[in-house]
Amino acid sequence: MKKYKNHTLCEYLDVLSKGTPVPGGGSAAALTAATGAALLSMVANYSKDGSQSKRVQNKICSILKQSEQIRKRLLELVDLDVRAYLGVVKTRKSSVQIRKKALRDAARVPREVCRLCYKGVQLAPYLVKEGNPYLISDIEVASEMFLAAFNSAHINVGVNT
Repeated sequence: MKKYKNHTLCEYLDVLSKGTPVPGGGSAAALTAATGAALLSMVANYSKDGSQSKRVQNKICSILKQSEQIRKRLLELVDLDVRAYLGVVKTRKSSVQIRKKALRDAARVPREVCRLCYKGVQLAPYLVKEGNPYLISDIEVASEMFLAAFNSAHINVGVNT
């Protein structure tokens, strides 16, 4: 099966809209957060070679590296959420104990999405202060995407625990 992270946007949204158990809200939350991280990376890329001091440039490069690590991990979580939820689906006719274990396992992915959203939001203030001033709205959009993804993933944590 082709990984969802390798689908085109159109393909992913087509599959997401189908009446199938996966992908679902957890996968969509991870993708939303990855989009927020990509926006921070874009702002950092635009800002890293500005006329600021070497210290500021180094910090922006560090933010770029972190936002890219977050983005790449979130893209992996798009598919890991699918795999985790399929594990839940497979246990529907199993014992309560087995179903509960599958749910606990499935909660790990959205919990990680929440953690990564938090880390992503923490990168934004420095970019607001020292980054390209014409890209403040992109930082705001990234922060809103992280917030939406965090809240969405948090819902899935609650459902799965």
